[in-house]
Amino acid sequence: MVEIHRIAGGNVNCYIVAGNGKAILIDTGRKKYREKILKKCRDFHVNLIVLTHGHMDHCQNAAYLANTLHIPIAMSEKDSNLIPDNRRQSLSANTFLGKIVLAASLKSFEKDSLEPFEPQLYLRDGDDLRAYGIDARVIELPGHTNGSIGLVIEDKLFVGDALMNMFYPTTSMLYTDKQQMLSSAGRISELGEKTIYFGHGGPKQNRKWVK
Repeated sequence: MVEIHRIAGGNVNCYIVAGNGKAILIDTGRKKYREKILKKCRDFHVNLIVLTHGHMDHCQNAAYLANTLHIPIAMSEKDSNLIPDNRRQSLSANTFLGKIVLAASLKSFEKDSLEPFEPQLYLRDGDDLRAYGIDARVIELPGHTNGSIGLVIEDKLFVGDALMNMFYPTTSMLYTDKQQMLSSAGRISELGEKTIYFGHGGPKQNRKWVK
């Protein structure tokens, strides 16, 4: 059985998943928290960084951690266009809270910098990470971004921002493609009994996300 270590950096979560003396890091958080995250990575001998998507708050430390720890970065190629500029995939929102989050996100994309990095591994639906010591399966969850992915690990599902628990558990408040986002939320529901680990907020049990 794997161990889950949640690292909170502001309102963004990173996760170390450890087992059998090996570990992976899911998302890397913001620059402000890089030393905190680096220390945890060293405690657990992290050997791979997996990015659930290419937005700044989830990958601002990717280059720093990869270079410092000498480990590869994995993500979907469909989000590679976000690495130089997070504005290259448009975002929308249709709720009041969603529009507040959208405004804050767009402001961040404008003022914050993202150190360029080159993923060594592009992940696709059905790929597994057993070569890195963790029995994890990749699931594509597009909609929030074109290349949003999740990881299924035992009875756990790491969803990045394909779902959100920023104010309450819900489908993603921001999306590049609303229909894809809703379809991905439906796919998550079909996975049945799983603990959902969000990019924002605490874990919750899986449920029917689209009514």
